[in-house]
This record gives sequence, structure tokens and C-alpha cells, in this order.
Amino acid sequence: MDETPPLHDGDEVDDAFRAVLEGLRTTLPGVQVLFAFLLTLPFLESFEPLPRSEKAAFYIAFFGSAVASILLIAPSAHQRLRAPISGVKRHSARHLQITVRITIVGTIIFAIALGAAVYLVSSMVLNGVGVILATVAITALLAWSWFYVALVTFADHRH
Repeated sequence: MDETPPLHDGDEVDDAFRAVLEGLRTTLPGVQVLFAFLLTLPFLESFEPLPRSEKAAFYIAFFGSAVASILLIAPSAHQRLRAPISGVKRHSARHLQITVRITIVGTIIFAIALGAAVYLVSSMVLNGVGVILATVAITALLAWSWFYVALVTFADHRH
């Protein structure tokens, strides 16, 4: 597999970093809305009698959306903390590489949180088979649209 050449030019690194931040502007609201929704659930009367499996799904979704929020906000925090205060170069190829990895991990954890949230909500309104079908359908759509399309459909097949 051909690897993308490393970015050395400062303008190229800045452009790539800006592209990552732009992508995060569309992802973060979804993560934060899920987190806010989940934050309210334990305070509802109907939460206490939930079966253990639904409480486990809640906690996976809650914890996952918290972790995803932290990781997906990190690149913005990096940008604010660097050059203006520290005098450290704002963006470097290494910084971009780490930022992309943090963003990928945050996206994977958000996907897990979404799957758990779909299971939780589905289990409250559907029967056993419906819960499984809804969760599998959403998880498959998510895996296909977020990961398969990016990694397989758009892969360079010029070997």
C-alpha cells in the first residue's frame, strides 16, 4: 500500500489541521447532544427499575460519549494552548499525526456510544427481536458509512 508522503510544508500542515477541525465542528454537536440526553436519564423515575442490561448499555453510552467528547475536543484545546501562550510552533506534522489519531479513537468510541444508546432506547420501546434488529441495523449503517466507505470504498487499488 502506498503511503501518503509526510507533510513538511507549514502551510500544508496548517491546511490539514484546519480540515480536521472543520470536520470536528460537524461531529461534536452530535456527541454533545447524546451526552446531554444521557446525563438526564438517571434522574428520571423510570430509570431505577431498568434491568441490569439496560443500565449497562446506558453506562457504556454515557461513558463513551464523555470519552469521545474529551478526545474530539482535544484538537481545539491544542490549538488554543500552543503558539499564543507557549511560543511553541502552532502546528507541526507530528502534532497533526497525533491529532488525527486522537480524532479516529474519539470517533470509534462515539460509534460504540451510539450503538449502546440505540440499544438502550430500543429496549424501552421494542420487544427482544426488535431491539436486536434496530441495534444491528443502526450499527451496520454506522460501520458502513463511517468506516467501510472511508477505508474500503475510497482505498487506493492501484497495486
